[in-house]
Amino acid sequence: MRCVDRVGPQRFTLADVAAELGVIRQTVYRYYASTDELFIAVGEHELAGFANDITARVSRITEPSAWVVEALAWTYEQLHVRPYLTLLLAAGRSERFSRGVTSKEAIDVGHDILKRSRVDWAAAGYDSRDIDELIELMLRILQSLVIDPPNPPRTGRELRRCLRGWIGPH
Repeated sequence: MRCVDRVGPQRFTLADVAAELGVIRQTVYRYYASTDELFIAVGEHELAGFANDITARVSRITEPSAWVVEALAWTYEQLHVRPYLTLLLAAGRSERFSRGVTSKEAIDVGHDILKRSRVDWAAAGYDSRDIDELIELMLRILQSLVIDPPNPPRTGRELRRCLRGWIGPH
């Protein structure tokens, strides 16, 4: 993380990590075969803290569409202040980001976050298949916002209004 902070994700190399740690490159390669693997590890590390933070952020929301709107909007806002969550994209690897956004791992993280919510998804009519589809839809909405951000940019309030209009009841 210090190397990425210092030189940026575009110029970051495993040699930088080796120098930072005071070891030879082969030692780093023993754990990570490429910068992509290291980026994934850094992203996963950041994701653990993010899952706790989003759970806290939406902890009082019990209505499904309000929960989805806030979870999406807050996550999108966090991507701008938590660069490690989007290292692959920030490093110019948008194709890999696009293919992995609805991976089994991403869906599993979504399940973990939804399980922690105070929303009674079953009482709201969501079965396990519906939950899978909801998580996939949320990930695809985030993907769209990241790859092609709103132009002009929306404030947090404007983004929530837009999402509420299409996700929540009118």
